[in-house]
Parts: sequence; structure tokens; C-alpha cells
Amino acid sequence: MIRISVIGSGTWGTALGILLQAKGYSVTLWSAVEDEVRTLSHSRIHPNLPGIELSKEMIVTGNLEEAMAEKDLLVMAVPSVYVRQTAARMRPWCRKGQIVVNVAKGIEETTLKTLAQVIGEELPMADVAVLSGPSHAEEVSRGLPTTCVAGAGTRKTAEFIQDIFMNEVFRVYTSPDVLGIELGSALKNVIALAAGIADGLGYGDNAKAALITRGIAEIARLGMAMGGNVKTFSGLTGIGDLIVTCASMHSRNRRAGILIGQGKSMKEAMDEVQMVVEGVYSAKAALALAQKYGQSMPIIQQVNAVLFEGKNPREAVNELMLRDKRKEASDLLWEEE
Repeated sequence: MIRISVIGSGTWGTALGILLQAKGYSVTLWSAVEDEVRTLSHSRIHPNLPGIELSKEMIVTGNLEEAMAEKDLLVMAVPSVYVRQTAARMRPWCRKGQIVVNVAKGIEETTLKTLAQVIGEELPMADVAVLSGPSHAEEVSRGLPTTCVAGAGTRKTAEFIQDIFMNEVFRVYTSPDVLGIELGSALKNVIALAAGIADGLGYGDNAKAALITRGIAEIARLGMAMGGNVKTFSGLTGIGDLIVTCASMHSRNRRAGILIGQGKSMKEAMDEVQMVVEGVYSAKAALALAQKYGQSMPIIQQVNAVLFEGKNPREAVNELMLRDKRKEASDLLWEEE
């Protein structure tokens, strides 16, 4: 029997654990929080996934060595801000060639590295891959149809992950563009904050459509400058993930943005959402990457001003609308040009 450990018992890690357990694998769910281990072990229900019961066969543990022992796959599902320290803790028990698939989304603010790069630094003996796409935990845990992309350095690893996760309601594609997948999945959280802010201001569907469309243009510009493939940003982990994160009330980034648009501070919004708002942690890194690679990212810039400089959200939107006139696509020319 295939043995899998999910490192991190948030909603996404737990939802994937439920999916994998239902496929008949031996699944262990690890948490760094003792109270969480006790609660999940006793109630078998995650507080943020009400009505979804964990199988009695799923092992819940706070012992990292136990969680990692003799596993065919490790699923890294801790929030982005804890990825490096968790990976460092994993090092003593990580064997050479161990497949570690990261499912968290973010960019490390201090180094501007993607999470797969961070894991690779801390676990150089591991085979690090990613799984990402438009996939709310609340829907995956209920068995609603979902599609993701497995990205890896080799076809063999990507197809192994595809086979592990794929079933009749969870379709998985493969891709070699690990960098593009991670950039799309991280940066869309920042754009989703902007979409939520617009919702909080009552700006309607036209504004949201504009933010999604121009947001993916910003993400693709930076992503291609960094070495990602343009096709990735028009796919599931680019525009697909951006649409679902900007449109759904399952999105903690959108919910936080709505609260900010309604006048709450960043801290007040994060406290009310009561879950990690990844876009807040990725916003500074996204702006730093834009500056490093010389890319114009006005939406990202305005989100940072609202989050960290106290800028009025209405003023931020006005500045976006009143920027200098431009073509939509600079490489499309009239015949006389």
C-alpha cells in the first residue's frame, strides 16, 4: 500500500488527506500544534471544514519523525511563512530521492524565492515538486470536481504525482514549468486582495473583470521575465487560479480584501478572516521582484500601498484608472505603423 504523509493540517492539507485516504492510501496527517492534534484525533472533524469527517484509518500525529518514516510521498501543506522552518525540521528524516510535493502558495519575502526553491535549499536530498490550481479546500473535501497541475523537474515524478492524486473528481495535468506554476499561484493571491478591496468598495463586476484581466497581464509579464512559460499563465495555475480566488467567498484573500475595502485595517481584516491570508505575505515580495526584474506591476504596487502605507483604497483605484493612456497589447500594431 502507498504510504503518504501530509505535513500541515490546515484546511488544504486536511482536504488533500481526505482525498488521498478515500483513494485507499495509508495517510498520516501531521500538525505542529498539540491542541490541533488532540482535536482532530478526537473529533475527526476540522473546525474549518464542518460536516466533513476524517476517516478513522487516517493517522493524526505531532511526531514529525513518525510522519516521515517510510513514506512514498510527503505533501508539504504548511502556510508559506512556515515552509522554511518546517523543511529544516524535516531534514534529519528526509531520505535521498524522497518526493516532496509542495501545495502551499507564496513567495518568501526575505529571499524572494519560491516555496519549492526554499524546500530544495533545506532538503537538497529530496525530489521537490508542486501541485497547484483552482482548488478550494472546502470543495475538494466534499468531492466536488476540481482540476490541478503537477509540476516537477522530471516527467516521471510529475506523472507519479498525477497518478497518486487523480480520481473521478480530481483531475491532474502535468507540467515541467515549476517556476511558472509557483509564481502564478503566489501572485494571484495579491490580485485577489485587490479584487476583494474593489468588492468592499462596491465597485461591481466590471471592476473585478478588469482587475482579473490586467492582473494576469502583470503576473505573466513578471513570470516570463523570471523564466516562466507564457502558456502556464494562461492555464489552470495562472488565469484559472486567479479567477477562482478573485470570485469566490471561499477565498480568504478576497474576504480580507473586502474587509479592507470596507474600511478595516490589514490587521483587523486578517484577524476577522481567522486564517492565513497568503496575499499579505506575498505582496512585498511581488513588488520587490517587479523592481528586481524591471517590470511594471501597478496593481501590485497599489495593493502594497494600501496594505503597508495606509493608502486610502479609493485613492488607489483612482490612480489605477487615471494612469497614462496605453495600448492593451504593445505588440499589436496598425498597418501604417
